[in-house]
Amino acid sequence: MRRVFVAVVSVVALGLTGACGGHPPVPQRGVVEGDLGSWKFRRFQGPLLDVEVWIDGNKGEAFSASYITNEAEKRGHIDDKDLVNVTVTRYERPDGVVRETVKLVRRLAQEKGYQVDENKIGGIRALTIVGPGEAWVMWPSNTHVIKVGGQGRTSVPEAMVASYAERFPSQLPGGSLEGPLPPGPGDKPKTGPEKDKYDPNNPTPDLDHYDPKKVKIPEKTLPPEQVLEPTHDPKPASKPRKKGT
Repeated sequence: MRRVFVAVVSVVALGLTGACGGHPPVPQRGVVEGDLGSWKFRRFQGPLLDVEVWIDGNKGEAFSASYITNEAEKRGHIDDKDLVNVTVTRYERPDGVVRETVKLVRRLAQEKGYQVDENKIGGIRALTIVGPGEAWVMWPSNTHVIKVGGQGRTSVPEAMVASYAERFPSQLPGGSLEGPLPPGPGDKPKTGPEKDKYDPNNPTPDLDHYDPKKVKIPEKTLPPEQVLEPTHDPKPASKPRKKGT
C-alpha cells in the first residue's frame, strides 16, 4: 500500500512540474496587466494605432502598461527611477518585424545624442537605446516588438526585461547594428510560377560560376540568310586626273 501511495505522489509531482514548465502565455492585450515581482501594475492604454515601428503592408497596433516600484507606492511619491513603461506592438504577420526594428534603431544611432548598443540583458539579445533623459530596451519577437524603459531614466531594470522576455523570446540576430539588414518580405527567393523553369532545349549557362578550362561556351553565329553583305566597294576609287596630264 505504501508503494502505491509513493507512486501516486510521484506521478502528481511530475504532472505539476509539466504544468508549471514552459513560457508564460502571451497576454491577450499585449502587456501584462498585473504585478511583476516588486513592480506594481498601475495603468493600461490601447490599442494605439500610432505605432513606432512602421511596416508597410503589415498593420500594427500598440498596447502600453506602466509599473511603479513597491517603495514608491508605500511612500506615495514617484520619481523617474520608480516608473517603467512597456509598449508591445502587435502586427498581423511576422513579415518585416525584425528588419524594420533594426532599421529604426539604426536611424536613432545616427541622430545626435543617442547611444545605441546590442547587448544581452534579461537573458535575451536586445537593443539598448540611451538618449537625452531616456533609456529603453527593444527587441523583435515573431509578430511583436517590445520596448521597455522610460523618460528620465539612465538604465532599464533587467528584471522587467526578463519578465517580458519569458513571454516574448527575442529574434534579434547577432551583429544586427553593423551587419547586413535582416531580410524583408521582398527578399524571399522566387518560388512556384515566378521562378524560371529549366528548358532542356535552351539551357541558360551560369556565366558567374563556370570553369573556362573545362567548359567552352560556343560563339553565337548567324544563319547565312542573316549575314549582311558589305555595302561599300572594297577597292579604293581611283583619283581623278588633272587636266592637261
